[in-house]
Amino acid sequence: MSLAEICGLEDFGFSIPDKGLEEDISQFCRNFSSNIQLGIPPFDNPAENLSRFAKDEAGKDIKITFDHGTTTLGFMYQGGVVLAVDSRATGGQFIGSQTMKKIVEINDFLLGTLAGGAADCVYWDRVLAKQCRMYELRNRERISVAAASKLMSNMVYNYKGMGLSMGMMLAGWDKRGPQLYYIDSEGTRTPGKIFSVGSGSIYAFGVLDSGYKWDLTDAEAYDLGRRSIYHATHRDAYSGGIVRVYHMKETGWVHIDDHDCNDLHYKYMAEKEDSENKV
Repeated sequence: MSLAEICGLEDFGFSIPDKGLEEDISQFCRNFSSNIQLGIPPFDNPAENLSRFAKDEAGKDIKITFDHGTTTLGFMYQGGVVLAVDSRATGGQFIGSQTMKKIVEINDFLLGTLAGGAADCVYWDRVLAKQCRMYELRNRERISVAAASKLMSNMVYNYKGMGLSMGMMLAGWDKRGPQLYYIDSEGTRTPGKIFSVGSGSIYAFGVLDSGYKWDLTDAEAYDLGRRSIYHATHRDAYSGGIVRVYHMKETGWVHIDDHDCNDLHYKYMAEKEDSENKV
């Protein structure tokens, strides 16, 4: 303020925010006080009215959303649950990162995968991690995988139609044994034994379906997950980078390994040539 006095400017027209402004900020930016609530546009039915901003003056659609691309998979077998993911983050044709970590360690017995909008998935996984920890402190026991998946489904359902983009898997081990769930931004919550999510999932499913069986050994399960993600990255331009493999056991999750897709490509090509030469 000393500079203002020297310049002879005693009043800029600014004043200390009144109570009304503070109330508006707290109303429309509730996540400042509670991180499980997001600020929403200040008008009725945001899910309907937000679509008006996707058209220009002539009524033509404006490209304000980016195409999402990724490949994640998870499957249950006799040894637990295996999760495998790639690491490429894209915005349309632009590759933003080749080292995105798409498996989130929620706690020692719960893992989440990311597919869709990176910011949405990371944010809600962090909120879920907080809620799971609060449950553990209140009840003095770990939250079940079913309850954690229900929490996530209920939270994102409140924002259905408001632009969230999520398709995630939750894998864990609780009193009922190994569990695997799929949850998306529409509030869908589905238990299952095999899931693959993302733009490269159709290619990953092709390899999974041909090699999956319940009595896989640990090494076979890791290799199946790794190969499935590799083949998806080879065919899908929106997937690539590093193939990460995790194993959910009765004693908790274990990070198995990270392999560059390029290294896997030459490794599998050499194996293919060797098998052809033997024939």
